[in-house]
Amino acid sequence: QVQLVESGGGLVQAGGSLRLSCVASGRTFDTYHMGWFRQAPGQEREFVALIIKGGGITYYGDSVKGRFTISRDNAKNTVYLQLNDLKPEDTAVYYCAASTVTPTRSREYDYWGQGTRVTVSS
Repeated sequence: QVQLVESGGGLVQAGGSLRLSCVASGRTFDTYHMGWFRQAPGQEREFVALIIKGGGITYYGDSVKGRFTISRDNAKNTVYLQLNDLKPEDTAVYYCAASTVTPTRSREYDYWGQGTRVTVSS
């Protein structure tokens, strides 16, 4: 079992920035592909970003491409999400997730964090 704990959410104005962190328990963090998802009130969970275990390959959802950046520090068991140029529609609970295989869908992630809330005011 892997425990994932997100932090860094908060209330920001449109156009502002936040940096989210997700710390994983255990000693096998460098074997996991790490993703970020978000879920707005009344909406389904949406893919935001993915970073492959080595850190050299990343993917982004269309709605955040060019504004958000995913990164990881395997020595610290941590994955980050830098959110820039925030918009009110970015308001959601943001979750990190870990997968043992290269994931193409949310169901393929094995572990999920509890989420951290991001609220963007207009």
